[in-house]
Amino acid sequence: MRVVIAGGHGKIARILERQLAGRGDEVVGLIRNPDHADDVRAAGAEPVVFDLERDSADELAELIAGADAVVFAAGAGPGSGAARKDTVDRGGAVLLADAAERAGVRRYVMVSSMGAGRGGAGIEDEVFAAYQDAKKAADEDLMRRELDWTIVRPGGLTDEPGTGEVTMGAETGRGSIPREDVARVICAALDDPATAGLVTEVISGPTRVAVALAELTD
Repeated sequence: MRVVIAGGHGKIARILERQLAGRGDEVVGLIRNPDHADDVRAAGAEPVVFDLERDSADELAELIAGADAVVFAAGAGPGSGAARKDTVDRGGAVLLADAAERAGVRRYVMVSSMGAGRGGAGIEDEVFAAYQDAKKAADEDLMRRELDWTIVRPGGLTDEPGTGEVTMGAETGRGSIPREDVARVICAALDDPATAGLVTEVISGPTRVAVALAELTD
């Protein structure tokens, strides 16, 4: 499988790159900063420089042509303001979907955010509210498309070792999850065509990833 990951230098992305490359998949990590190329290579992926805020969908379509799947794992990141939450977390996801349609890449896995279905309503922190609004808009845009999409909405992210065990559902309640386990969920979703059309929150829990996904898609 050839998988292209937008936000290829992010923490989840680099874990995912290691997992996919480790099982023999061909992985491409899209990065904005060429200084990050060595880190992406070390994770087992081919780094490709592409700016989600400046470059075009046609240019991106050329880069992802022939891929079996794309994963959106990009984000404006800590310290960014409300404007970049929109241009990266929403705009970048939309750009990737536009490019996927043009390139004929049907499989799209979105790394979203817990509570994104509600957006920023009732959130006092202006920047976090903008982030949730951006995630909501990106998810809704993807759900309107005739792509084989899966939307994963993780809880609070940690750098603890993964356990391979999760709780998944439309609403799981608040909780945290190691980034390693989020990457495992993405891998499993990519492998299972039945997860197309699935929107799920995910936190740590008692159920193996494959079993949790199977229970949602039965």
